[in-house]
Amino acid sequence: MSTTDARSLQETYGPKGRCFGCGPANEKGLRIRSFQEGDTYVCHWQARPEHEAWEGTINGGIIGALFDCHCNWAAAHHLFLATGADELPSTVTAEFHVKLVKPTPSGTPVEIRARVVDASSRRATVEGEKLSGGEVTATCRGTFVSVPAGHPGYHRWGA
Repeated sequence: MSTTDARSLQETYGPKGRCFGCGPANEKGLRIRSFQEGDTYVCHWQARPEHEAWEGTINGGIIGALFDCHCNWAAAHHLFLATGADELPSTVTAEFHVKLVKPTPSGTPVEIRARVVDASSRRATVEGEKLSGGEVTATCRGTFVSVPAGHPGYHRWGA
């Protein structure tokens, strides 16, 4: 089964989510779709003209949003599986760094790959890379934490 036929993490655990980057219910958002492949989480995404910094190049802020959402989903799903929780934890970004290695062309799909490199029961550190045409054009490292009821990000997935 291809990832275009499968349900993404977002569609499975947060189908009503309205996040700009990852909410399936946000018609004007980026609507990324994340899939687990072994110990890696993968997302394929295609920019539109409104995502460009200049003609032919994806805006750096859009790249940051792609990484932030995809890595957050990798962290949440990892914590869900590692802790045996009954539901996907509500995770938020605690710290995040993006390195733009070279301009990312907007005319071809990008692949975003993320791996959890350190975790506890409530925190996961994720490293990611974005590839275009097989070349790394950006990298990231972020720490994501599970938040309790009462936090504004609690149950933000909109399930």
